Amino acid sequence: MASNLFKHFINGQFVASADGRDFEKRRPTDNAVIGRVAEGRAPEIDAAVTAAKAAMKGPWGSMTTEARTALLYKVADEITRRFEDFVEAEMADTGQPRSVMEHAFIPRGAANFKIFADVVKNVPTEAFQMATPDGAGALNYAIRKPKGVIGVICPWNAPLLLMTWKVAPALACGNTVVVKPSEESPGTATLLGEVMNAVGVPPGVYNVVHGLGPDSAGEALTRHKDVAAITFTGETRTGAAIMKAAADGIRDVSFELGGKNAGIVFADCDFDAAIEGISRSAFLNCGQVCLGTERVYVQRPIFEKFVAALKAKAEAMTPGTSLGPLISQEHRSKVLGYYKLAAEEGATVVTGGGVPTLEGDLANGAWVQPTIWTGLPENARVMREEIFGPCCHITPFDTEDEVVAWANDTDYGLSTTIWTTNLSCAHRMAAAIEVGITWINSWFLRDLRTPFGGSKQSGIGREGGVHSLEFYTELRNVCVKL
Repeated sequence: MASNLFKHFINGQFVASADGRDFEKRRPTDNAVIGRVAEGRAPEIDAAVTAAKAAMKGPWGSMTTEARTALLYKVADEITRRFEDFVEAEMADTGQPRSVMEHAFIPRGAANFKIFADVVKNVPTEAFQMATPDGAGALNYAIRKPKGVIGVICPWNAPLLLMTWKVAPALACGNTVVVKPSEESPGTATLLGEVMNAVGVPPGVYNVVHGLGPDSAGEALTRHKDVAAITFTGETRTGAAIMKAAADGIRDVSFELGGKNAGIVFADCDFDAAIEGISRSAFLNCGQVCLGTERVYVQRPIFEKFVAALKAKAEAMTPGTSLGPLISQEHRSKVLGYYKLAAEEGATVVTGGGVPTLEGDLANGAWVQPTIWTGLPENARVMREEIFGPCCHITPFDTEDEVVAWANDTDYGLSTTIWTTNLSCAHRMAAAIEVGITWINSWFLRDLRTPFGGSKQSGIGREGGVHSLEFYTELRNVCVKL
């Protein structure tokens, strides 16, 4: 956007809030104000939902699957053409290093549009012939229809990637969307409005309303009676509030929520690969990854060696290059509160535990040290509550049964990463750990055709491939008497 005001994108136009209300957006690296964000409320949400409903009845609703998916391919290509704009916007919002943006978050955000366009074109529905008393028979077949207006509520930790993970399948299935980005990351959702206009996506198909949660755009979106379904990625407490709102009208929900994920390292692992993998899973994106590892269990014969090697990895991370800041000063206060709590609960601080020394404007940013602890019992708060920062606790274990019990002793069930060269052990562990996704000798490796989501308090439903279609469409049965 040319202006320093991040505007809403409603019915193909960029607009400010009707009452002029807005709030400031600060850059996490140095806490500088980089713009203001229009704060939408019920009037803006209503305008966006009205536009989205009209688009369903207009050219978008009558468009063939081939034409619609061709447009989504153009969206992906236009994001790629404006790659640097998206990288800069997301770096400004999140403060994360350019390498993370260029090699992961922005390319994968663009790829989502092509992936789900292909899924919609290639996934069949079912058909059955049945006998009837008159002997003529009947034919049953299924058809998929879009649900309508989808409310999309996005997090700030990988804004474009996680937003398009929902918007792309929703649009591919023929729905329209109203997106409420996190107040911390307005940039790429706004920029995507320019892309939609540039490639000819009809007005009203993609809408963005900025704002906050309670008593603001978020609450208004979840309570709007014309929103057919709500998809949300974020913390579990917010998911519970959205679920209560969605109960009015019996609207569908799809949630990817919090996690307190375990990494399990056996003594027979490829040691260097395990160190690299756990380092990424604990510290990537400054630990602000829902799939990240905050609890590490290492088999006793290699425990001391592993702790020393991971310590070296953490201490080699450089703020601004291999490590970004946390998203905000508020979140930094939360994470530092857990750093303090860990010490109070009796943790041994292997490394970190505070704030790095930086010079110049960077000293004002939301930086914290990568932190490793040992020595805490399983019932410590630091072991049970999601921190969402660059930190992990390492515990030694002896047997499979012992580590399975510890890994499963949590309210969450999102992901785990297991490191072993014993194939039988790997399969046993994968079946025993109560999570939605298990990585063996890897982490964050994703085939977008596979089911993705959490169990327990980590979410409801699955996304990815045909599993996304189950949420974004109504499957109808047609019975034809022959």
